[in-house]
Amino acid sequence: MSAIKAVALVSGGLDSSLAAKLVQGLGIDVIAVNFKIPFSQAAKDGCGNKEAADRGLPREEIFLKEEFLEIVKAPKHGYGSNLNPCIDCKIFMLRRAAETMRQKGAKFLITGEVLGQRPMSQHRQALELIAKEAQVEGLVLRPLSAKLLPATIPEKEGWVERNRLLDFSGRGRRPQMELAKKFGITDYQTPAGGCLLTDPDFAKKLKDLIKHKELDLDNIELLKTGRYFRLGSRAKLIVGRNERENNRISDLVKSGDYLFSPDANTAGPTALCRGELDDGLIKLCCGITASYCDLNGQGEGEIIYKKIPGDAQQTLRVAPMDRGLIREFGV
Repeated sequence: MSAIKAVALVSGGLDSSLAAKLVQGLGIDVIAVNFKIPFSQAAKDGCGNKEAADRGLPREEIFLKEEFLEIVKAPKHGYGSNLNPCIDCKIFMLRRAAETMRQKGAKFLITGEVLGQRPMSQHRQALELIAKEAQVEGLVLRPLSAKLLPATIPEKEGWVERNRLLDFSGRGRRPQMELAKKFGITDYQTPAGGCLLTDPDFAKKLKDLIKHKELDLDNIELLKTGRYFRLGSRAKLIVGRNERENNRISDLVKSGDYLFSPDANTAGPTALCRGELDDGLIKLCCGITASYCDLNGQGEGEIIYKKIPGDAQQTLRVAPMDRGLIREFGV
């Protein structure tokens, strides 16, 4: 007789890894599903989740793109402290995970949620609401807090033993860390900062995109790199802060964008402007870019700019813009 299968939602954090391993240890075949969203903190430096592969779980990756942006724009259940639609996000992911569950012939879902750990989405009422609206009532096993929650179908059917599940609650991490030692798990991420939508600075930039009706995947990638300036209703400028960001900005350029950089004898950033530019805005972009250059005491600097893809390079000699004035354009 083949083992019962379950689908575990894994995020790259410790809790979901522990939940999956715990249920796997009860004789269940666990298939890990990792949802990749455009707002992952890990995506800022190259999104990845290697926990499932490293810990002996077969894994599938599901990329949530344009369809996820609709949730961010207008979540039915509102936002958290910033622009994080946590309840709507979890409903959406459970619905998609349920599709995988049915495709794989699995019986139930597993999450690493801990009762009381997150104020918006991990109290009992929210957990019940999420399962109901995702149409998976009774099928979501939260093994780290299962003893504090009503018995699920997997427990009632005897697929898993309730007395071998746990009663973790609250925001403390000590029980999880002790369980990780038992499983031999040492290479786990810290719990803070997993989703950029909870970051106040990122949320401000994202609100700017939504306000100007520019919310798309290409523009979201720009928010993850460099300083962000709004130059008017139809233009924004991103200025790199270091070599890695300069290279990333160059990688993100697309047709119609403008690239700005100092001449070869001057150290300074790469900047990208996306939108509709006239001569005045081109000069403004050059002035902002020059303000972050090392001009060696010179009162002016030469900024090279080009419209992508085909225009020839041009050079404009400008004085660096006053940082106080620059702040008026910052988001």
